[in-house]
Amino acid sequence: MEFINENYINSLLQSDELLNENYQRDIIAKGFDAKGLSLKESATLLNINSPEILDELFQTAKSVKEKIYGNRLVLFAPLYVTNLCVNNCLYCAFRKDNKELQRKTLTLDEIEEEARYLVLTGQKRILLVAGEHPKKSNVEFIGEAIDRIYSINFNGNNIRRLNVNTAPLSVEQFKELNSYGIGTYQCFQETYHYNTYEQMHSDGPKKNYSWRLYAMDRALQAGIDDVGIGALFGLTDYKFETLALLMHAFDLDHKYGIGPHTISIPRLEPALNAPVALNPPHVVDDLSFKKLIAVIRLAVPYTGIILSTRERAELRRELFEAGVSQISAGSRTSPGAYKESQQSLDEHALEQFQLGDHRSLDEVVKDITSLGYMPSFCTACYRSKRTGDRFMELAKSGKIGKICVPNAIATFEEYLNDFASDGTKEIGKKFLFDELDKINGVTKKKTTEMIERVDKGERDIYL
Repeated sequence: MEFINENYINSLLQSDELLNENYQRDIIAKGFDAKGLSLKESATLLNINSPEILDELFQTAKSVKEKIYGNRLVLFAPLYVTNLCVNNCLYCAFRKDNKELQRKTLTLDEIEEEARYLVLTGQKRILLVAGEHPKKSNVEFIGEAIDRIYSINFNGNNIRRLNVNTAPLSVEQFKELNSYGIGTYQCFQETYHYNTYEQMHSDGPKKNYSWRLYAMDRALQAGIDDVGIGALFGLTDYKFETLALLMHAFDLDHKYGIGPHTISIPRLEPALNAPVALNPPHVVDDLSFKKLIAVIRLAVPYTGIILSTRERAELRRELFEAGVSQISAGSRTSPGAYKESQQSLDEHALEQFQLGDHRSLDEVVKDITSLGYMPSFCTACYRSKRTGDRFMELAKSGKIGKICVPNAIATFEEYLNDFASDGTKEIGKKFLFDELDKINGVTKKKTTEMIERVDKGERDIYL
């Protein structure tokens, strides 16, 4: 039996008890301790309507995020290798019945060219994305792509963590995928509401709800330490989706002692010839979106919450305050788009969905630094084998920041020295000086030494 208990979720959402404002404030106070919340407590916070209590929720989510992850925002970019797909998801431009979409699968040389472009803009993390196609995006092809991407190195600048978002695999296939040295395996259920799932996935392997739901179990059983889950908000009621997403996180943590390394919270955006994306059945307004992010942060304080470039820049700035800890930047959502977009390609002929934030990595770095956030290109935990239960122990205890701060500073110094525009470098150097001034004792000494080594030309330095 699936562990998503729809009856229980619905009973929580219909409970008048959870509308009590004193109870809501009590739960917010409990969340401040950064120890997590139950499903009932999370449902209570989703039922907040008072503007004053919402402000308390947002402030608490920001505080909890900073307790665990500080002021850091981890940066990455997706790399799409194929938009061929055998599924027929009604919300996705890649669906097989979309005859208007131009189809493209990158060769290994083209993948290397795309990855080289990303490296030369300063990226250190890539999320490799592939449509589901048994011949075009099988594990062997993904593995060859990973090897090619990891082989790129320009004076110490390279992709240091490569996460993968592909179709669910068997345990044996996951073992093979893991042998290529991936970081996080990422797969979204899209919607946890069973009837909605059936309506949205009428054809193709993705039609199998349970096979997708248990993908993370198989990945963990295969030895992949870090997994990332997510839901596509807008397909069903956002409160239901949030609670089901948390139920998934709790189940993984209970069974394996490893909750999701990341939770992604994309909203439906317009997509070429995708009828549901053009007319979302359950539109999630900006305030509700901010609320659900804050609730996830308090419910699973240890997890990284990922915000994509689907959202416009102005809203992304606001959502950083609700507990987001990872963001994409300078993104493209079609195969070959990093090179070809420089040649004024009409991306809509190839892309999966429309973007809201079209800024370059450098523009995003400058912006978030000016807002008081530290752009982090750190991949130290992955490279030091602080993954899975080892990462969870550090994150749940709040100790991860003692390692992350020096590493984030060192990687930001790398970016400023090698890739930043003059304006970004000026703001960034002052920001790093102020951040270094906040550190004391041995940590400050080690961090200063790391900066000095970076300034002398060393790269990929970490604790």
